[in-house]
Amino acid sequence: MSSLSKVEEKITIDDILSKARAYIEDEEQIQIIEKAYQFAKTKHEGQYRKSGEAYIYHPMNVAVILISVYADYETISAGLLHDVLEDCDCEVSEMEEAFGPNITKLVQGVTKLSKIHFSTENEYLIDYYKKIIVGMSEDVRVIIIKLADRLHNMRTLWAIPEDRQKVKAHEALDILAPIAHHLGIHKIKSELEDLSLRYLKPEIFYDIAEKLNKTKLERDKTVYDMQTEVSQLLTEHHIPHEIKGRAKSIYSIYNKLDRGKKFSDIYDLLALRILVDTEQECYLALGLIHSKFRPLPKRFKDYVAMPKPNMYQSLHTTVFGIDGYLFEIQIRTYDMDEVAENGIASHWAYKENGGSKVGANLQSTTEQKLQFFKSIIDLSHDKMSSEDFVNSVKNEVLNNNIYCFTPKGDVIELPLGATPLDFAYKIHTKVGETTVGAIVNNNIVPLDYELKDNDIVKINTNKNSKPSKEWIHMVKSTATKNKIKAFFTKNDREIYIERGKYAFEKDLRKRKLPFSDFLSEKNIKKICDTLKMEDMDEVYLSIGNGKNTSNGVINIIDKQDEGPVPKNIKITSKSIDADIIVNGIDKVKVNLANCCNPVFGDPIIGYITKGNGITVHRMNCHNLDMLEDRTLEVSWNNNVDKRYLTCLLVHMNDSENHMLNLIQDVSSTNVSVDGIKIISKGEKDIYELTCYVTGLEQLEKLILVIEKNSFVEKVDREFR
Repeated sequence: MSSLSKVEEKITIDDILSKARAYIEDEEQIQIIEKAYQFAKTKHEGQYRKSGEAYIYHPMNVAVILISVYADYETISAGLLHDVLEDCDCEVSEMEEAFGPNITKLVQGVTKLSKIHFSTENEYLIDYYKKIIVGMSEDVRVIIIKLADRLHNMRTLWAIPEDRQKVKAHEALDILAPIAHHLGIHKIKSELEDLSLRYLKPEIFYDIAEKLNKTKLERDKTVYDMQTEVSQLLTEHHIPHEIKGRAKSIYSIYNKLDRGKKFSDIYDLLALRILVDTEQECYLALGLIHSKFRPLPKRFKDYVAMPKPNMYQSLHTTVFGIDGYLFEIQIRTYDMDEVAENGIASHWAYKENGGSKVGANLQSTTEQKLQFFKSIIDLSHDKMSSEDFVNSVKNEVLNNNIYCFTPKGDVIELPLGATPLDFAYKIHTKVGETTVGAIVNNNIVPLDYELKDNDIVKINTNKNSKPSKEWIHMVKSTATKNKIKAFFTKNDREIYIERGKYAFEKDLRKRKLPFSDFLSEKNIKKICDTLKMEDMDEVYLSIGNGKNTSNGVINIIDKQDEGPVPKNIKITSKSIDADIIVNGIDKVKVNLANCCNPVFGDPIIGYITKGNGITVHRMNCHNLDMLEDRTLEVSWNNNVDKRYLTCLLVHMNDSENHMLNLIQDVSSTNVSVDGIKIISKGEKDIYELTCYVTGLEQLEKLILVIEKNSFVEKVDREFR
C-alpha cells in the first residue's frame, strides 16, 4: 500500500466534522453530514478500492476536498453518499426518506454523470462533453462533487494500469480542469492540471519539480526579503494587510516552457499575494508599491474594475523587486481571495444560514453567474482572442440560441442568425471547408440562408471545393469566422513565400550572384541561424510579408552597405559621432534615443547621461520633461548618408486588413520596412509601422502618401 493511502486512512469522521464546523454554524447541518457518513459506511461495508484501502475512505476524502472550497452541508453530505446509489444496495426512495429530496437529487446527478464515458479524441468531442456535464447538472453543486470525486481519483491514479492512467489524465486535463477554471475553483483546477501532467508527461513533470526544489532556498529567501519590505511599506501607511508567497504550479510552468520560454526566464516564479480589507486599499497598496518598486511595462491588469467571466477579481502587476528580481504581485481583498481560491459556486447555499464569508450579496450574483456559465462553457475561451470572446458572449450567448438537426437526428446548437455554413463548420472544419450547398427541410437553400429552430439541415460537400472569402460575411458564429480566416492565413502564407522567393532571386541576379552557389548548405545555415528561422521557406515568408528585405538577407552572406539590417538581427547601440556634431566636444560616445527615434533633419537636443555618453532626443520628446537639466546643443552632420529607424502609428477608419496596402505605400517611397503589426484591434485598427528612412524629408513624404488613403484617419510618429 502506498504512503498516500496510509495518509488517507488517517482521516476520521471527527476530522471532517471539525473542518466543517469552521464555517458551518448550524449543528443540525453538522449532524446530517455525520448521518451521511454513517449511512455510506454501512452501505460500502466490505468494499475495497483498487489501491487497497476500504472504499469509505474515497467518499471521506471527497468530503474533505469539498470542505476545502467551503461547500454547504448538502454538498458535503452528497459527496459522502455519491457512490451509494451506483455501487451499493440502495434505492432512491430509501435515500430520499433518510436525507430528503435535495441531497438525493445531488447524488442522482453525480450518478448520471458517472455513467458518461468521456472521449478526448478531438476538440469537438471535448467541447461536447463539457456541454453535456453542464447541461445534465440542473444544480451546479453536482459538478463540484464530480470535480472533487475526480481529484481524489487522480491522487490515487497509481493504482490502475498505465494505459487507463493516461485516459483518465486526458479527461481531467481537457474536460474537467477547464470546467473548474470557469467555475473559478482554482484549488481544484490547479491540482487536476499538475496530476494530469504527472501521468501524461512524467519526465517533464519530475524535471520541473527537481528544478523547483534546487532553486527553492534561494527563491524563498528572496521572497521573504521582498515580503518584509512590502509589509513595512504598507504598515508605514496604516494599511492592514496579510502577505503570502505564492507558488507557481508545475503545469503553468510547463505551459510557459512549452511556448519556448527558458526556466530561468519565468519571472513569476517569484510572486506575492497581498490581502487587504477594502477595494480602495487595493489601489492604495498598488500605488505605494509602484512608488517604491519600478513596474514592468504592459504587465498591469485590473481585474477588480473588470472581473473575469468567472468573477475572479484582483490587481496584477510585475515589478523590479529585491536585487533587481522580477516579482509578480497580486493585490485583492479577503473576499476576492475567497472567490478566487474556492470558486463562486462554493457559496451556493450560504443564504440559508448567513454563514458566507464573502457576504450575503454574493449569493444572487452567484446564481446569475452560474446561469451565464451554462451558456459560455461551450466556447473555446482559451483559444479565442479576448475581443472574439467578448463578441461571442454578446452575440451568441446573451441572445437566444437555436437548435437544428442533422438528417440522422443529432442536435446542433447555433447562435441566432446562423447559416448552413455555421452548421457545416460546427459538424467539422473539413465539412465546412468543402461545403458546396445545403438542403433545409428538403428544400435547396443558399449558403447565407438564416436557419430557424428545429430545421433539418443536410450539407452537400465536394472534396475538391475550397472556402470563399465571401463566407466570412455570411456566417454568424465567431468560431466559424476564425476557422475561415485560418484557412486563408495558411493560403496567404504560400503566396507570401512565393513572392519572397521571387524578390530574393531577383536581387541575387542584380548582384550577379548564382542562385545555386549562394544557397549552399553552409550559407543557408548562417542565414537561418542569424534570423532565428527554421528554413528558407520561413526566410522567404519574412521577405514576402515585409518583415525583412531581400537585400538585407543577402547582406548576411554578401555584405554591402545598403538597406537596413534584417529585423531579427540584434542591433547593438554604437557611437554615431559621424552623424551628430556635439558643440565644443570631440570624440564622445553619442546615441540616438529609442523613445523618440530622431531622424536626420529633426530638431534635436543632447542629454548627458551617467556613464553612457550623450543621448540625442527630438526637441518635442516628452521624456525631456522628466530629465534633469543636463542638456546641450547638438546638430546633424550634413555630410553623412545613412538611414534611420523610425516608428509610425497609422490610425485606420475601419477594421479591414490593410497591411499589404501599407507595405506598397512604403515601397513606393523607397523606404525599407522593418516591421508592421496591429497593436489595437477594434472598430478602428491601429498599425505600428517601423521602417528606415534617409531623413525627415523622406519620412514626411511617406506620411503624406499613407494619409492619402481613404481608410487612413491619421498618421503619428510614435513616442515610447
